[in-house]
Amino acid sequence: MERLSHAQSQQHPQTPVAPAPSNYIQSMRTAGSMTAIQTVKLTDTIFLLQGVGGNMVAQIGPDGKLLIDSSVATASHALLQVLAKLGANPLKRLINTHWHFDHTDGNAALHEAGAFIIAQENTRLRMSTPQTIKLLNLSFPAFPNAGLPQLTFPETDKLYVNNDELDLVHMPNAHTDSDIYIHFVNANLIHTGDVWFNGVYPLIDASSGGTVNGMIRAVDELLGIADDRTKIVPGHGPAGNKSALQSYRDMLSTVANRVEKLKITGQSLQQVIAAKPTADYDATIGHGMITPELFVTEIYNTL
Repeated sequence: MERLSHAQSQQHPQTPVAPAPSNYIQSMRTAGSMTAIQTVKLTDTIFLLQGVGGNMVAQIGPDGKLLIDSSVATASHALLQVLAKLGANPLKRLINTHWHFDHTDGNAALHEAGAFIIAQENTRLRMSTPQTIKLLNLSFPAFPNAGLPQLTFPETDKLYVNNDELDLVHMPNAHTDSDIYIHFVNANLIHTGDVWFNGVYPLIDASSGGTVNGMIRAVDELLGIADDRTKIVPGHGPAGNKSALQSYRDMLSTVANRVEKLKITGQSLQQVIAAKPTADYDATIGHGMITPELFVTEIYNTL
């Protein structure tokens, strides 16, 4: 049974299992000021940048540098230094994959450095007002105007930059309601944003409209445009390929099916957690911030 039903039955979400530490945001920003940004060359003109926060991708060329996501604000100085080492062309464009602060907190600094910011329209809407991630007990104030996207689109956008075609496509109600993927058509490379966490359980942010079925639909769309040579950059974790993304999709569907079967018999969240529907995956991907218990909670609350 494919997990593509009951996406809207979220009227009575259960209590989260365990909130994030109260100082989580500050600890991320502290780490951002001290953590080196690692650079991985993906093609002659595209680089994966990894530090604190979500994975970034930089494209270089005569039209100026383009960056996907901006990490945390305290990493901005180091990030600009890394970008400078990639070539002399100035930073011109910044694309946000969604609104979460570990992908957007550096926006204002990069805008001040010359970046024009592009995102799906819900990203700007959420960044413009206070937000919460209830599952993790995290609250965020509205972003400063300098950090807000300057160009938004509802479903798709297309850029022709540095001898490539970039397709920006909205993935509704997946990790959030603001997620997009960026497909570098000529380079055969995709940045998935946070619909893919490679190597750990993902966050599904129901407070922002995220659902497990939306995640599965988004991954199916990505699999449909990828081939065996496509380089695929997740929101978190190492770059991968279509086979790795397929394995992730299979895990999402398998666990969602198990949770649904228990939920429709009337079992409570705590009973479903106790049944350990993720047990055969926990040893390999159960070690991230989203614990097996939180992952089950996400799925239960968004089915």
